[in-house]
Amino acid sequence: MAFLEISNLKKTFGNQTAVHDFQMNIERGEFVTFLGPSGCGKTTILRMVAGFESPSAGVIRFDGRDVTHLPTNQRNIGMVFQSYALFPNMTVAQNIGFGLKVANMPQEQVRSRVDEMLSLIKLAALGGRYPWQLSGGQQQRVALARALANKPQVLLLDEPLSALDAKIRVSLREEIRALQRELGITSIFVTHDQEEALSISDRVVVLNEGRVEQIGTPSEVYNFPRTRFVASFVGTLNLLSGVVGDPSTGQIAVGNQNLVTTHPMTGALAGQTRALAIRPEAIVFEPPQPGRNSLTATVEEVNFLGAIVRIRARLEGAVISLDVFNDPNQVLPQRGENVTLGFSRENLLVLE
Repeated sequence: MAFLEISNLKKTFGNQTAVHDFQMNIERGEFVTFLGPSGCGKTTILRMVAGFESPSAGVIRFDGRDVTHLPTNQRNIGMVFQSYALFPNMTVAQNIGFGLKVANMPQEQVRSRVDEMLSLIKLAALGGRYPWQLSGGQQQRVALARALANKPQVLLLDEPLSALDAKIRVSLREEIRALQRELGITSIFVTHDQEEALSISDRVVVLNEGRVEQIGTPSEVYNFPRTRFVASFVGTLNLLSGVVGDPSTGQIAVGNQNLVTTHPMTGALAGQTRALAIRPEAIVFEPPQPGRNSLTATVEEVNFLGAIVRIRARLEGAVISLDVFNDPNQVLPQRGENVTLGFSRENLLVLE
């Protein structure tokens, strides 16, 4: 039995359905991220798990206990919001200890737990300061410590880093992940940032218009997207249109150039058009090689992006991009030059 079970969850607002039949089992200590664009339903699901929204249908269980219709204060959750939501008239220590005082914990135990949390978030010397005396990153760490102080069963994080600048976001997400691992707490993280989701999650749930598009490890979601939406939303991707030749042997043609995929073409028939996907980093400049795919194209653009150089090339009816590492000693093709692009059969995906 999974630690957190979400079964057939649905949420409607009037005649609009925000979440369609969502179901997922989350293991104890797992870090799961809900990823998707604004309005996809990820925060609505989180709010139903938290008890802030009541499901229109479905069941939510924590460790076998049905909490579907229990109020938030009876679910033993910790919540971290996008806004820090700290009390401005309380010190850092008082903010962290607020929930403990409400729970009538003895003062000495409150003080001990607050000290423990301050040490955990590396702000032991700042317990006497007020929120306005802290940076944005420090304030969010205080909000995280407050959420963890009551030793919740489940930690819920609703886009907690979106108000911070890029550099602080990276360091703080690493801190959150390290703390989660150290405490072994089951966590759900909501974000629309693909890099954030891929870098810290055990599993990623990609949502679109209230429906699950794919659930998998970061590697599975990035390398083997199942649908066109996942392929285009997670990372940079080349999308091509191919005509199926022999689906049993993976034969498919892009224009007049024949390719082969090792992935099954479920339900495909000869002559059908299917969407193909390939990541820019999977493509290299090389002459035709046995057992690999090749495409002939003409270079349109060469863009220097720092650590990588992105090259855009045109072939019949499509444009394809590839990424190469920035090497000052490497001679790159020029605009208008004809090139041969190579990639493995395993890296050519046929989308559902």
